[in-house]
Order: sequence, then C-alpha cells, then structure tokens
Amino acid sequence: CIVGTKETAFIYAVTSAGLVHSVTRSCSAGNMTECSCDMNLRHGGSASEGWHWGGCSDDIHYGMSFSRKFLDVPIKNVTGKSRSGLAAMNLHNNEAGRQAVAKLMSVDCRCHGVSGSCAVKTCWKTMSSFEKVGRFLKDKYENSIQISDRLKKKLRRKEKSQRKIPISKEDLLYVNKSPNYCVEDQKLGIPGTQGRECNRTSEGPDGCNLLCCGRGYNTHVVRHVERCECKFVWCCYVRCRRCETMTDVHTCK
Repeated sequence: CIVGTKETAFIYAVTSAGLVHSVTRSCSAGNMTECSCDMNLRHGGSASEGWHWGGCSDDIHYGMSFSRKFLDVPIKNVTGKSRSGLAAMNLHNNEAGRQAVAKLMSVDCRCHGVSGSCAVKTCWKTMSSFEKVGRFLKDKYENSIQISDRLKKKLRRKEKSQRKIPISKEDLLYVNKSPNYCVEDQKLGIPGTQGRECNRTSEGPDGCNLLCCGRGYNTHVVRHVERCECKFVWCCYVRCRRCETMTDVHTCK
C-alpha cells in the first residue's frame, strides 16, 4: 500500500501490538530466559475485600519495552531521532498498537474456599485475545486522523479548524489519502478487484457488495468431479464412486 496512508498506519500498529502480545505471552509461558511473570504484583491486593494478587500476571511492560527496541530504534537510527514527519507518524502508530494491548488488559480471578465458596480470591492480570486487540485497532483505523506532513514541534491535525483537539496515544495517524483500491493501477501496484471471487451471501469484507465496489458480479456454474464414498475391499484395494457437484461461483465485474 501507499506510504503514509490509513492502511500503513494500521499495519504499523497491528505489527507492534502483535509483537507485544507474542513476547508477553512467551514470557508468561516460561519460553524466554529474559522474562517471566510480572513479579511487581505478587504481594499486593486487598485483604479487606478478600482477594490478593497471585498466579502469573502477564508482564506487558517487558513486551512493550522489547517492541520499542525492536521496532522504534531502527526508525530513529535511519531518520536521525525521528525528525521527519513520516517517521514521527510511524513511531506514533507503533505506540498506538502497544497502547491497544495495554488498554485491553483484564483481571482474572480464581476462588478459594470451603465447598467452592469465594471466601478468598487469587487474581492476576492477563492480556485480551489478539482478536479483540485487532478489532480495537480496526475501529481506530476506521476513525484515523489525517495529520500535516510538515512536522513542527509536534504532530498536528491537517484540518486547521480541528488543531485544538488533542491527538491521543491510541489514535492512528496518516498523511496521505488512500488510493482507490477497487480499480487496477499498475504504477502503484494495485491489482483492483475485477475478477475476484466473492461470497454473495456475506455481509463481511469477502461479500460481493463490498468487494466488487458496487460494480456488481458475474455468476457461473462450476462442475467439480471427485472420488467419494470410498470403501476398503478385502483384499486389498479401495473402491470409490465418481461424484459430480455443481456450484455457483461469483466474480466481481
């Protein structure tokens, strides 16, 4: 995709979030020698409320630190302390991905007590599933903010009337408007969606309404021939029937 678009913003954010999630999960599973569970929570809690920290809390601080070193440092080294607007935007989107994982952390608890009562609870912090993180970032992608390509003291919105509205760490930022991905553009390396197979009944991204960009779709019948109802015959071969099925295939106009 084109540099500095909403799509590249999402790629930077989801890559950074994925690295945090993967490294942190490996720490908790004991697969890395440099880290383990989050030991800072071990001796806390609320005795009066009948719970305390225990178990293995995900050490997201190590995961975020690792992600910053692995993804941010190369950008700063190439551009010279992130002085370019594009580099600053990429660094911001990296951090937005990390913040998404941190924001969606939750607390899990296990009850202890006689006959299954919950007299005392042991609690620990855990990350949400990456699917949930992805949905959060997808929402941020759909509401991403266009910024000025000229970096002054800090990143700022392109729309002058909105520049007093602060930019959150969780927001995704882009500079360039996205091209039309529906139409083929060989210069930009965009294949378009003409001829793509789509699902006529789906309301999702694979559905014909969305994938075909309102151009409609063609339907043709495809014949499939395959072996079926196979049985082992003593001794020693397999006997099968030859089955034919007809299916409708839909492709974008």
